[in-house]
Amino acid sequence: MSIPRRLGILATVGIAGLVVPVVGLIVRTSWGRVLSDIGDASSAVRVSLVVSVIAVTLAVLTGVPIGWVLARGRFRGRTVLRAAVLLPIVLPPVVSGVALLAALGRNGSFGRWLDGAFSIGLPFTTAGAVVAAAFVAIPFVALVAEAGFRGVDAELEGVAATLGAGPWRRFRRIVLPQAAPALAAGIVLGWARAVGEFGATITFAGNLPGRTQTLPLAIFFELEQDPAAAFSLSFVLVVISLGMLLAARRAWMR
Repeated sequence: MSIPRRLGILATVGIAGLVVPVVGLIVRTSWGRVLSDIGDASSAVRVSLVVSVIAVTLAVLTGVPIGWVLARGRFRGRTVLRAAVLLPIVLPPVVSGVALLAALGRNGSFGRWLDGAFSIGLPFTTAGAVVAAAFVAIPFVALVAEAGFRGVDAELEGVAATLGAGPWRRFRRIVLPQAAPALAAGIVLGWARAVGEFGATITFAGNLPGRTQTLPLAIFFELEQDPAAAFSLSFVLVVISLGMLLAARRAWMR
């Protein structure tokens, strides 16, 4: 099918606007020092891995059930609930961090209770960085999970029900296998979002090396101290993000 010339020109301009910055980053990257820069930022890499893995685990444990409720629930306010679940996707990252401080800070609505009852303080801790990353990752998992659950053949569930399978067994044996590709894509996207989180993390958890300084925060810090290191680390994140997108697409297409 031929593409109208005007649309092709606009698409070319748009693609160039997306590709040129990445190409510029690749050109500015000093290939000889990429490995050494990664080694120098090893604590940030470690914190990023720990934070993102725990965050995406929390996102799966909560986002998948949310996706199921949104896909199959029949109740008033479902549209409002969906909007509330997806809100972190469109919120400015710094607003997400401020919201977390307002709710879970030491003087926050719930943070005051956590601190007083359990001596749990989340701001400026690794746990706080996990909460910030999970806050932005959960909507991605929930959104893709909902789409996956909507694509499940309801007739198979009906047949299983007539054969005596209960709700949990039907979910485990019928729904999950059919929705598995979508769920895998959601996990990958959620993990990629958690790895790349910046605004909510620096606002709620701070930029403490070895505790809350993730790779994006280290890049921001290095941009002022050593721009060449910032380019190297940014290139690493580009490669990781590209790999995650390709993995998500492959899972989704299956």
